[in-house]
Amino acid sequence: MYLTQCLQRTLQQDPDHLATIFGDRRQSYRQFGDRVGRLAGALQNLGMAAGDRVGMLALNSDRYLEYIMGVWWGGGVLNPVNTRWSVPEIVYSLDDCSTGILIVDEHFAGLAEGIRKTARQVPRFIYAGDGEVPVGMLGYEQLIAHATPIEDAGRGGDDLACIMYTGGTTGFPKGVMQSHLNLWSACMPRMVDMPPVRNGLLLHVAPLFHIAGMARALIQFLAGESHVLVSGFDAQAVLRVIERERVTETLLVPTMILALLAHPDFETYDLGSLRRLTYGASPSAGEMVEQVLARLPEIELSHSYGLTEACPVVSSNLPWNHTPEARISGLSRSVGRGGLGVNVKIVDPQGNEVPRGTVGEIIVRGANIMLGYWNKPEETARALRNGWLYTGDGAYMDEKGYLFIVDRLKDMIVSGGENVYSAEVENVLARHPAVALAAVIGIPHEQWGEAVHAVVVLKPGAEVDEAQLRAYCRDFIAGYKCPKSIEFRDTLPLSAAGKVLKRELRKPHA
Repeated sequence: MYLTQCLQRTLQQDPDHLATIFGDRRQSYRQFGDRVGRLAGALQNLGMAAGDRVGMLALNSDRYLEYIMGVWWGGGVLNPVNTRWSVPEIVYSLDDCSTGILIVDEHFAGLAEGIRKTARQVPRFIYAGDGEVPVGMLGYEQLIAHATPIEDAGRGGDDLACIMYTGGTTGFPKGVMQSHLNLWSACMPRMVDMPPVRNGLLLHVAPLFHIAGMARALIQFLAGESHVLVSGFDAQAVLRVIERERVTETLLVPTMILALLAHPDFETYDLGSLRRLTYGASPSAGEMVEQVLARLPEIELSHSYGLTEACPVVSSNLPWNHTPEARISGLSRSVGRGGLGVNVKIVDPQGNEVPRGTVGEIIVRGANIMLGYWNKPEETARALRNGWLYTGDGAYMDEKGYLFIVDRLKDMIVSGGENVYSAEVENVLARHPAVALAAVIGIPHEQWGEAVHAVVVLKPGAEVDEAQLRAYCRDFIAGYKCPKSIEFRDTLPLSAAGKVLKRELRKPHA
């Protein structure tokens, strides 16, 4: 179980199959494999030994996929750097796991000087952008051109494959240690449930530094299928690429999907090739599902729930649970059932399993669960208990094992002694025809302890006031769950993975 075996298999069996499309660049697996072998040799020439960390700070590109496979081919460990971070946050992650080589593209080369000045261990910089190589950096293309391809190091099993730093919604970054076995064990069950489209083209929009994007890329490699990449999310660029390249499937977060649907030129693009859309990073997206199927009635929808510590998939709600009958029954609002090899339970604060239909914390056990947090034994011990990963996510399970997420436990609002789950309120707000996005938080209140506060983004040209939205909510949920206050904004603060940063919404009310 080593992650480069899938590349070896495709090189042996179908080397001329299309590997990557990025802009005007296209390459076969034969070309891709040659560059991966050369990159691995170049990294070893720069001092990368087995288990050494190599970082990449870049937007999506074909070179990012070469980095993923090239580091593993040479026996190293990935440290994909969050492109939303400031220099101090970047330096923290590099120093924390002693990253000796950092690959940067043209979008982030300007941060190198700040990294050099503040890092305890200044990495070797490799420039993987287009144009002239900056002073003090090595050129990615020159290194590949002059290197000799090497044999695959063949590291696998419990060998460390990746250190992926969290920090989107839960505070200070922690380095999640993922082994080859962890990643393999997360991807293979997903392929059993829903293998990639045969001879299809997967569009990478989600950032590859994030576990969802990287794991989906790995699934495509395991199947020997083709990758299409855009550097980042731009609604019109995504629509244009789907039409031009005849993309068959993609992975998006709900904020991206809603932006596509709201684009004024949406109807002018031919999206008939798109057969499958996987979405995640949101507890539930019932109204979004209705909008997608109204505009793209033939598409297969799949919802995945997971977290970095589970590499990432815990459960999947597959296309047959997005039918009209499933949507009426509410099953489409589930995040599905635990995958093959993944044990899932809902427990109370003492770790005891709760009855079906009772809200508790999701805990997970399986070969996909992380090795632990890098250099953080106490936090590892809190997260991993008796072989189970405690996720911090609140949910209930129905009689057939379907999971329904209600909230991050730390985001649960306690108002007047009653528990209010933000996802429930957000789903009601999202169904209002004027609302594009909604996020719900608890803010301090003298009488109730916490009050329900909603932050709402309206659709372009739409109008609704606070009183009308509160009245709308009262038609669907109990009065104590309805927002006591509503704030209208043009945008919501999002992590690089598209998750709403509720800690930023709470700051003015602290």
